[in-house]
Amino acid sequence: MRFNPDFGVYPRRLSPLRCVCAVALLVLMLSSVYPMPGWAADESEIGGVPIVIGNPENERKPVPDIDTSEMSRDEPEPLSEGRPRGRGGERRDIQFLPLLSVSVEGNSEVDKEYILSAVTSRVGSPMDQNRLGKDADAIFELGFFSTVDYRIEDESDGSNVIFMVVENPSIDGIRFFGNEIYSSEELSEICFTKPGMIFNRVFFRNDLQRIKEKYQQDGYVMARVNDVRIEGTVVNVYISEPKFGEIIIQGNKRTKTYVIERQLSVKEGEFFNSVRLRYTLSKLQGTGYFEDVNVGFEPAESPDTINLVLTVVEAKTGRIGISVGYGTQSGFSGGLSYNDNNWGGRGERFGIGFDLGDREQYWLTLEQPYMDHKVFAWKVGAYKRAWDDLAYYDDDTYQFDYDEDRTGAYIGTGRKFSERSKLSWYFTTEWQRVEIESRQGAAPTQLQLEEMESGKNFMLTGRITRDNMDPYTPYPKGDVEAINVEKGLEALDGDWSYWKYWLEMRYYLSLNLLTEMFERNFTVDDIPPIVAARLILGDADGYLPWAVDYTIGGDNTLRGYKDKRFRGDQIFLFNAEVRLPVHKSASLVFFYDTGGVWDSFRGEDFDFGDLADSYGLGVRVRTPLGNLRLDFAQGNEESRVHFGFGEMF
Repeated sequence: MRFNPDFGVYPRRLSPLRCVCAVALLVLMLSSVYPMPGWAADESEIGGVPIVIGNPENERKPVPDIDTSEMSRDEPEPLSEGRPRGRGGERRDIQFLPLLSVSVEGNSEVDKEYILSAVTSRVGSPMDQNRLGKDADAIFELGFFSTVDYRIEDESDGSNVIFMVVENPSIDGIRFFGNEIYSSEELSEICFTKPGMIFNRVFFRNDLQRIKEKYQQDGYVMARVNDVRIEGTVVNVYISEPKFGEIIIQGNKRTKTYVIERQLSVKEGEFFNSVRLRYTLSKLQGTGYFEDVNVGFEPAESPDTINLVLTVVEAKTGRIGISVGYGTQSGFSGGLSYNDNNWGGRGERFGIGFDLGDREQYWLTLEQPYMDHKVFAWKVGAYKRAWDDLAYYDDDTYQFDYDEDRTGAYIGTGRKFSERSKLSWYFTTEWQRVEIESRQGAAPTQLQLEEMESGKNFMLTGRITRDNMDPYTPYPKGDVEAINVEKGLEALDGDWSYWKYWLEMRYYLSLNLLTEMFERNFTVDDIPPIVAARLILGDADGYLPWAVDYTIGGDNTLRGYKDKRFRGDQIFLFNAEVRLPVHKSASLVFFYDTGGVWDSFRGEDFDFGDLADSYGLGVRVRTPLGNLRLDFAQGNEESRVHFGFGEMF
């Protein structure tokens, strides 16, 4: 090879053999850039139409094992061999010829204009085979056709392009196999594809996505479409709905296995449901028996069955409680208690303790709190309570002090109305002896002494509760309403006959509004700010003795006041709290309490203008002994500090 400084390399003279090789190489290169017209359908496609499960991005991914042998189709018009030729059979450079027309043939049901709307090649523009190939792909992606091709017809002044399509057949129906959770009618209802329509693989792909979403929204996240086959004019959809196999519980050493099993909302042989599984985990965590609950899965013998493995880490359920109270007038009070909410590993609650001070009490309780439509909850207990230096008020005017002692025992039982019901009932029988004495030096009138009569009380109390709390959150969210009716009987040596009935409502709402207002995330360790409220409304029928009057005042009703500061046969009580987490183990509480009681036999009427109230600040600290509660309350008469465990409500 010779080099010329002005023109570069002079090529050697090519022999005829080298010319043939060069032409062949050029043809191979052009064929890789400009594919020859005509695409054959893949055997794994549904009649040439790929069905893709999921959310593909412009990919033709066929579902495997699609049987298309019985699907009827029209054969496309055979193509002439080689490239289109001009007159005299001489090959012309068609890339620069203008398009004279763009048309479609082979369609009978799909509108021509709709097909051509996918084409970007325009009449008058230079003919571009690369663009024509993309146009054919775009028509194919409309979903109505099993094959799409095009041919070019040359004229003296340009070329005509004809897109040749083969329409999919009209289907007679969709059949579902393997579906038990939903009926075939329910699944067909959410499908756009209906009998009599031309099968469109794009539309049907969306139908499969809607079916998948229906299963997922209802918690059946492992259900899937395994296969789609077209037999003749019927589309067959094969669905897999996995089930729970063996449920394996491990890690529990103290807690009885049956105690864990009765909390399970999933059972062997049921369809796998993530909502029920999450509900199960929340229930187990909510029992307080475990520090952690982990879930795992193991393959079973059947491919459509999954073994569930629950691993628990047991917590220390015994708690020693210390309570302290202080009033500027009443002084200090306090006590000691022991509670175990998993007594003997049987899920029973055992409690024993005492309080000393103005409110002296001793108690012993044993309770089985779990209930469902078959298992009864129950409780038994005994107590002795003594209140010293209680104040007798007449028209909010202090009269004298008195002491009150109560000794009693109770037994109760209840259960849910049905398995999934939010409603439950509870029935309690209680007997108590009440002794009321005025303090030494007091001078009560004869009427006041008769009003504060001592006696024995035998009472029956029934309660119907609607529990609408969210079981999936680690904090209280939702509402609880309870209707209570109490009947005093003169049986078993009872001295009084009366009726009491009251309504209690509790509401808990996450306060995400704070995040929006202050543009700051107040959630700590998945616990958001919470607004909590409680409302109690009560009335009575007949005369209520002093011993069973409604009373408010103290750390569990109206903070900032002495115990039983107000009493009567009608009650209104409202408590509101804003619980603001500041640390994973601490939170602040801003509260407001208001309430009143009225004695109808004294001519007092329910009056919102005659309410006592208090406000204050509290601290909640999570400790190994339990949730510590410290409240500072300012009432109308004094300020009081309340110290104990657990929330007020």
